[in-house]
Amino acid sequence: MATEKLITPVFRVSFPNVFEASSYQGGPPKYGVTAVFDPASFSAADKKRWAAMQKLADLAATEQFGKPLAKLPANIKRPLRDGEEKAELEGFGEGLQFASLTTKFKPEILDVDRTSNIEDAEDFYPGCYARASINAYGYENVGKGVAFGLMSLMKVKDGDRLDNRTSAADDFADLGEEDDASDLE
Repeated sequence: MATEKLITPVFRVSFPNVFEASSYQGGPPKYGVTAVFDPASFSAADKKRWAAMQKLADLAATEQFGKPLAKLPANIKRPLRDGEEKAELEGFGEGLQFASLTTKFKPEILDVDRTSNIEDAEDFYPGCYARASINAYGYENVGKGVAFGLMSLMKVKDGDRLDNRTSAADDFADLGEEDDASDLE
């Protein structure tokens, strides 16, 4: 495993599973988040972080398989994937890249001010923006590939929700007094 860790560029959070571990296809329970990156919008600093992520993935591939990712056969899974693969999902699409960041341990999530931990799914949700502390590793078990391990998260800002969850207040905001059921018998 590449022992180096780094901070990712800002990404949009999708499928956060960071408060309770769950199992996928009978595997061991894990925590995780899908990070959706928009490289076209990166700041100069995030462009450097992006290049470092790719270099870290190549290092893990070389340690595990003896070659960088670009020289590996197509059946070896890559940690960064094209957003068009999931274009049917809200928040994915052309020009975007995504990665699944996973861990066996519950990740610590800092708030925007980096002063306290987020412990509530209402505060860290699909559609908010974050950064992650990650490492990279190669694997050969059920499949073969290179993946990013999740260490910790920091929420950067709020964003429009990617799921269809709304508040009850918003759902019923348009009802007037004539819609009140108090006069029903």
